[in-house]
Amino acid sequence: MNFLTIGHRGVMGTEPENTLRSFVAAQQAGLDVIELDLHLSKDGALVVMHDTDVDRTTDGTGPIAEKTLAELRALDAGRGERVPVFEEVLEAVRVPLQAEIKDIAAARALAEVMLKRDLISRVEVSSFHDEAIAEITRLVPGVRTALIGSRYGTDIVERAVEAGAATVCLNIRRLTLEVVEQARKADLRIIGWVVNTQDHLRLVRALQLDGATTDYPEIKRTGRFTA
Repeated sequence: MNFLTIGHRGVMGTEPENTLRSFVAAQQAGLDVIELDLHLSKDGALVVMHDTDVDRTTDGTGPIAEKTLAELRALDAGRGERVPVFEEVLEAVRVPLQAEIKDIAAARALAEVMLKRDLISRVEVSSFHDEAIAEITRLVPGVRTALIGSRYGTDIVERAVEAGAATVCLNIRRLTLEVVEQARKADLRIIGWVVNTQDHLRLVRALQLDGATTDYPEIKRTGRFTA
């Protein structure tokens, strides 16, 4: 399998994260997959934002869950960008997507869109939460899923297998050869995050991971030549 480069929230190192501008830039840079984050607005829209509140990435304040889509739309998400909904991203770019969900409610809302638009081949669903992975798997037969680990040990492999995930997305700062070997024994794909330097890239290539999530499009160009 070819080494995948995954754009973290688009190309958040150079553009406002989780915006259409960032996603289009990731596609233009030739990244293989675009990673994004999903939350539900107060009125049930699948909005693309990482945090549970809008404070860090917009000029507003307060939790996403307490704002309607119209209220979220009124915010500046950076360089004049607006907070997008998931359906807009589907139209704005053509590349495969990795959609991170935070809870079961988001899993159910995403499942509805995936089934309606037949997105099984285009969208991989990721989460830190085993129960969210299990729920999307139940609702969308054949969906590809990835369990994310930040602080983890070899238990991440057992959790991924139990949840039915085919991939683990692992924080490279905690990655060990033991975890890699256990994941391979379980036939899991392994993606490393966040890979923003040549040293990080050399590490994931040396460990023969399947791909890297990065904030910067340059990793796509240099990744081809790094052993």
